[in-house]
Amino acid sequence: MSDQSQPTRPVLTRLLLVLVPLAAMLGAFVWIASLDPLRSFNNGAPAVEALTVERTILDEAGIGLLVRAGGSEPMAIAQVAVDDAFWTFTQDPPGPIARGDTVWVQIPYPWVLGEAHLVNMLSNTGTAFEHEIAVAVPTPKATGGQLRLQALVGAIVGLLPVALGLMFYPAMRGVGRGGMNFLLALTVGLLAFLLIDMTSEALELAASAAALFQGSAMVWLAGLASFLLLMAIGRWRGTPEGLALAFYIALGIGLHNFGEGLAIGGAFAAGSAGLGTFLVLGFALHNVTEGIGIAAPMLRVRPPLWTFAALTLLAGGPAVLGMWAGSLAYAPQWSALALAVGAGAILQVMVEVTAYLMRQNNDRQVVLFAPAVLGGFLAGLAFMYATAALIKV
Repeated sequence: MSDQSQPTRPVLTRLLLVLVPLAAMLGAFVWIASLDPLRSFNNGAPAVEALTVERTILDEAGIGLLVRAGGSEPMAIAQVAVDDAFWTFTQDPPGPIARGDTVWVQIPYPWVLGEAHLVNMLSNTGTAFEHEIAVAVPTPKATGGQLRLQALVGAIVGLLPVALGLMFYPAMRGVGRGGMNFLLALTVGLLAFLLIDMTSEALELAASAAALFQGSAMVWLAGLASFLLLMAIGRWRGTPEGLALAFYIALGIGLHNFGEGLAIGGAFAAGSAGLGTFLVLGFALHNVTEGIGIAAPMLRVRPPLWTFAALTLLAGGPAVLGMWAGSLAYAPQWSALALAVGAGAILQVMVEVTAYLMRQNNDRQVVLFAPAVLGGFLAGLAFMYATAALIKV
């Protein structure tokens, strides 16, 4: 005899079956909070305090710090010292800082251009929190001239190299099966380098964020969520190929370039890097292969000219947005989150390009170890690693 479906419960009954456990759970939490079962273990030690500096503003008014509290209870900043000398300060908003909240601390200190300064904030319990300003430079402001200059640098390191790489498309169309395999494997190789680079940068930034953001867990979970979401979207109407796959590659590279722009903009704002001509050339050379990788899946189609402009904008344009965000509104946890999302997108593209490579060859198991494929993959890794040395400061 076949199984019979359970009888349908009335709507009111189903609602009660949900509300009763919720009410019991809420009541249990209220009871635990009112009981305070750990009160008897209190030995008089002060509460755990944590203070993280998320932004530093240097201007004619002095030093401005955006700080976030991460301790177990609200805390108060009692004194501020700069270079071993106590200074007056103002706090906005005033009063104790609750867990997870941020305040601006303004210090009217006459900082010196190009010099290092050490800020020491003391809580009312005597706990000290140090923040080092490695190189004092004025923080960029959102002026038209500043935004145009950053847009120019972002275009040079993002848009220009992608466009130059896509210009190889006509020459690439004449390659045979072996050449096609080499180019697709080259794409996977450069994406593999970007994946490792983005993940390490995201973890490094997450380590400097407030502990309540659970930095490393946030990076891995955001990357996994990004990967799964993009995989689901990409496979919604079948396996992406040709032009669709090229746009996915451009999206993944665009998210990487956004993170790259964040790093450059943040370095500008902190005065920790001077972007000279040689460094700009290094960024441009490092990113040229991105355009080649985007073009590889399109070699068997003839896309319209506007497609190349759209791909260039999608892959390189986020570098400009990253420059603006990094210099004007930098925060380590949000930068780490952006890089983690980009890493997940890069991994999704690597999976799709590898699957596309295997579909283009009859012997799918052997092709991954063919000389052209191994050579392309290792060439992509080697080129990205070598050119990355030019842009590390």
